[in-house]
Parts: sequence; C-alpha cells; structure tokens
Amino acid sequence: MQLRNTVEDLFVRVAASGFLPASWWLSLPDPATITARRGRLSIEIVSHCWQYGHLLAYQLSSIVNFPPTLATVRMTVFHAPEDLRTCAMLDFFGGIQVPGVTWNWQAIEPPRLFRRSIGRNLIARSTTADWVWFTDCDIIFHRGCLDTLAEQLQGRTERLVYPRVEHVTAILQETDDLLAAERDRPRVADIDTSEFSLLAVPQATGAYQILHGDIARACGYCEQVSVFQRPVDRWAKTFEDRTLRWLMRTKGTPLDVAGVHRIRHVHKGRYGDNRAEALVRGNIRRVKRAIKERWRSILGPRA
Repeated sequence: MQLRNTVEDLFVRVAASGFLPASWWLSLPDPATITARRGRLSIEIVSHCWQYGHLLAYQLSSIVNFPPTLATVRMTVFHAPEDLRTCAMLDFFGGIQVPGVTWNWQAIEPPRLFRRSIGRNLIARSTTADWVWFTDCDIIFHRGCLDTLAEQLQGRTERLVYPRVEHVTAILQETDDLLAAERDRPRVADIDTSEFSLLAVPQATGAYQILHGDIARACGYCEQVSVFQRPVDRWAKTFEDRTLRWLMRTKGTPLDVAGVHRIRHVHKGRYGDNRAEALVRGNIRRVKRAIKERWRSILGPRA
C-alpha cells in the first residue's frame, strides 16, 4: 500500500504541474449555477489538529476575542481522541458561547486525520455554508479578519479565493514563550501583533483555500484523486492543496482581508517526538522559506 500511495502521489504531482488536463479528473459546474450570495453570509472554517493543541488555543481564542458580526461561522476541527492536549483545548472552548459561532468538533481515527483531504472532503460535500475556509490550526483570525472577509465575499462567484497578505512570526522554537505558554493550560489567549511581519500570499495555499459553498458541495475536496482519500500511517505531507488549485483551474482570487496571522514553528506535530527528523526538516524548510520570502518581499504585498 505504501508503494502504491507513493507512485500515485508522484503521478498526481506531475499531472498537477500542468502535464495533464484537470478535466480528465473533474468537470467543473457551469458558472451560471454558482449563486452570488449577499447579506449575512455563513462561513465554515475547517481546521485539522494533531499534537498542536497549544497552537489551536490561539486560533480558537481569536474567534472568542474577535467574533464575527457580519457573518455566522461554524468552526470545525478534526482531531484524534488519542491527542489528549488537543481534546483538552476543545473541551475548554466548547464550553464558551460566542455570538454567531457554532463549534463543531470532529473526532476521527489518526490514519484518517493524517490525510487532511479526507476531512476536508467530508465537510466540502456536507456543508451548508456559503463559503468554506480550509485552514491550518496555526492560523489566527485576529481583529477584523472574519468581518472584512464577509465584506469581501459579498456577491462573489469565484470558485476559490484567499487572503492577499498574512502576518507571520519568525520561525519559533518549542521553547519560545508564544508556543510554550499555552501547552498545558487551556485558556483564552491573545498574541502581540507587533511580533508579526507582513508577507504577500502568492496563491491559495493549503491554509488559505476559501471555496465557494456551491463549488465545495459539487466537487468535494480532491475527491477525484483516490490517493488523497486514502488513510495513512503518519501525517501526510500536504500536496493536495496544489492539486485542488489544479482541479479548480485557478490559483485563486486574492482578497483584502484584515487580521490574518500565522505562527511559524520548527517542530511539526506530524513528526511526533522524533526531534532529529524535525530538526533536519526544519532546517530545510527555513532555507526554502527564506528564498520564497525574499521573492515575496520583492514583489510586494499586492503581487
């Protein structure tokens, strides 16, 4: 099975690079069938969390601290019962009532959690929302984020949109106060926004994929690519976000959304307690990020 997954994954990555037409996998709905919704929109936010409970604390806190006033939000979090820290965070925030917000905790087995597109597809097919924001649990919806998003989405019929800019931290170690502070104490927290720097978002990347609800229900999330709907033994590297852009035939439409923040960190939950592997991969990511961000800073926030 592992060999099959590897071969299929490589094939899809090559296809999604433009070597094969996405229409072989998915026929998109007629644009005339996509509804231009206005007024008080409904937005579903979909996050996955594995051993990131301390980051999830900031994400859920941002919804408590800055609840939407121009939209209703259903906050969906996929998690595994074995991840006790994440369960503790969800139990705590599940007891907080927030106007306009519904909490939706989805406990699934780790092999299905580890393939992020499985949960995303389940929500895409079943959601009743006007728009669905597929995100990661290190994203923070700070002041004005959800309301400016609701304003920007008025009357739109694009298949895929994303925030034009984000605010990011430096790449933090696990011992950094921002990461260590929330590790074992569920509570409502906030960030010091002065510790974040502005960066352009060049396309609808994995944490910033906002699908029109009609498209989500009609197409799912990479449902047509079987390898991305197959459980795995460990957290799968997330190539499916690139595949979604290919299936949608677009890099997404950028929107001016305020307050989007991201906590960057060295140690990835998908590596568990394997600190050596995390260190090696972290160093590789730092080099790649430095190169990408150099170009993003040159192009500017509206590139």
